[in-house]
Amino acid sequence: MPVPKIITIINNGIKKYSRNSSKTAVITIEIQILEAIKKLVKQKKMLFSEQNFKRRKELGGSIEVICGSMFSGKTEELIRRLRRAQIAKLNVEIFKPKTDTRYDESSVVSHDLNSIHSTPIENAASILLLGANTEVVGIDEAQFFDDELPDVCNKLANRGIRVVVAGLDMDFQGKPFGPMPALMSIAELVTKVHAVCVQCGGPATYSYRTAASEAKILLGEKESYEPRCRICYNTVF
Repeated sequence: MPVPKIITIINNGIKKYSRNSSKTAVITIEIQILEAIKKLVKQKKMLFSEQNFKRRKELGGSIEVICGSMFSGKTEELIRRLRRAQIAKLNVEIFKPKTDTRYDESSVVSHDLNSIHSTPIENAASILLLGANTEVVGIDEAQFFDDELPDVCNKLANRGIRVVVAGLDMDFQGKPFGPMPALMSIAELVTKVHAVCVQCGGPATYSYRTAASEAKILLGEKESYEPRCRICYNTVF
């Protein structure tokens, strides 16, 4: 039942109750009821934020995007969601760009070295070659894929598949990166995670490149990049 309808029913009940009760007692009861409703709404929001979009035997698909700077925990969050899907006994397929071999050639690996097995692929279209029983698709380092990725994700979601995508939203120049902006615009849920600025300790949203290279794509870790907040990024960039 919708929350507004619940409130209407409660208010009607309070009016009936007020005929035989003091005004103070009615106000006290109303406050308690409203607080209970707030908690109920908060619980529903928490359940929604847990990405319970795809349940067994449920038809609706969805797209979730996890974005942020380097070292912000994007892959960590992707792995967490996919593992929960596996615990729920959903059929999960995971993909990453074949060019990303920083930690492992066939696994998605976070900076904290948590990993989950994946399939390296050359292009976004390859993701459509899925088994008939796939229910959840995970995609890491989405910024490195071609511009077909948003269309591929839409096709998967329209089939009833839950799609969870992680990637950098900006390149080292602070500009939108690859297909990420388009993915964020079509997603049901966008989660922006933050790193810690190594200069001031504040929330970081930028990937500052320390290596001497102007190439848009430069695979690297802490030896090539550091997370920075807006002020620290623009102070030296």
